[in-house]
Amino acid sequence: MFNVTVLRLKDIVKYIICIFVFILLIFSISNYFSGTKENTQEVTQEIENVTNEISNHSLLSCLDATLPVVASINHNEENEKQKLSENDILKSMLKTQISSIDEIQNMAEVSEGEDTENTNEEEQGVELAETGEATEVITNNPITESYNAQYGNVKIKNQTDYELTQEMLTPDITIDNKNIMIFHTHSCESYTSSELYPYTPTGNFRTTDLNFTVTRVGTELTTQLQQYGYNVIHDTSYHDYPSYNGSYTNSLKTVEGLLQTNPSDIIIDLHRDAIGSRSDYAPTVRIGDEEAAQIMFVIGTNAGGLWHPNWNQNLKFAIKVQEKAEELYPGLFKPIMLTTSRYNQHTGKYANIMEVGATGNTLEQCLTSMKYLAKVMDEIMK
Repeated sequence: MFNVTVLRLKDIVKYIICIFVFILLIFSISNYFSGTKENTQEVTQEIENVTNEISNHSLLSCLDATLPVVASINHNEENEKQKLSENDILKSMLKTQISSIDEIQNMAEVSEGEDTENTNEEEQGVELAETGEATEVITNNPITESYNAQYGNVKIKNQTDYELTQEMLTPDITIDNKNIMIFHTHSCESYTSSELYPYTPTGNFRTTDLNFTVTRVGTELTTQLQQYGYNVIHDTSYHDYPSYNGSYTNSLKTVEGLLQTNPSDIIIDLHRDAIGSRSDYAPTVRIGDEEAAQIMFVIGTNAGGLWHPNWNQNLKFAIKVQEKAEELYPGLFKPIMLTTSRYNQHTGKYANIMEVGATGNTLEQCLTSMKYLAKVMDEIMK
C-alpha cells in the first residue's frame, strides 16, 4: 500500500508543476500583449478549451491543449480583464490540487503510523518466559510415573536391554550447529477442544485443520526460538494424511530433503502423547499463574536392529535439556522414554521426539509450554 501511495504523489506533483508553468506563461504574456476584441474572443475560447481539458482529461491531454494556446497568444492580444478571470480559475484549481496533496500526505502518514503500530503490537505479542516462577505439577487423574534410571533430577524409563552407565548419561556435549529443524510425523494430532480454540474433529483427537493440531504448537515453538535469534526451519507438511500408515516413511523423506539445504544438528519431531484410552489424561504443570502441558522426550536406539550410531548423542541432548528444565521449571518434563525403535532419529546428531501434552490438554496449554521450552533451550545453547 505504501509504495502505491508514493507513486500517486509523484504523478500529482508532476501535474501541478505543469499547471504552474502554464500559469506563469499566461502571466508573462499578459505583461507584453494586449488584444483586439476579435482576438480576445479567440484566446478566450482557447483558454476555455484548456480549462475543459484540465478538468476532463489526463496530464498528457492538458499539455497537448496548452501548446497551441501559447502559440496563439504569441501572435494575438488579449483583454486583460478576461485573462485575469481565466487565471483566477487556474489559481483555484491549483489550490484545490495542493489541498488534495496535503490530504493524501496526511493519509499516508496516518497509514504509515498504523502500520508501525501494528508491527509493534505484533512484536509485543510474543511473550517470552520469565524465570523464578513457582512451579507445581497439577495433573488430574495422573498416570503413575515410572522410571528405572536417573541422572541427577532427570528420570529415564529405559525400555531397552542396554545398561545405562554414568558415562552414557553424562550430557557432555557441545552444540556447535545451532540451526533447528521442527517437523511433525503425525501432523493431525489434536487436543481437547476449548472455548479459545474450538474445532471440529475429523478423527479421534485428530483434525486436518493444522491450526488446531500439534503443528500449530510447532509454529509457536518456532516463533519463540526465533525471538532468541535461532535459525529455525518448521515444516508443516502432512505426513499422516490421507493415510496414517507410512507416516515415518513420509517424514523421513521430508527431513532428508530439508537437510540438503538446511544442515541442522537439532531435529525435533513434535508430537502429542498418543494415549488414546484416556481422553481425560492431561499432564499439566502450573508455572506462576499459567497452566502448561507437560512434555516428554522419546529417544530411539538401534536396539531394534536398525542402523542408528548416534542414539547416545540424542539421549545426552535430551538429558541436557531436561536437566536445565528441572532447574528452571521443575515438572515441565515427564521422564525420558528410551525405546527400541529408531523413529528417524539417525538423521541428526541431536534428533528427538518431543510429545507435548496429551488428548486431555487444551491447545492453549501446549502453546504455553513452548514459551518455557524455548527459554530452556536457549539457556543450554548460549
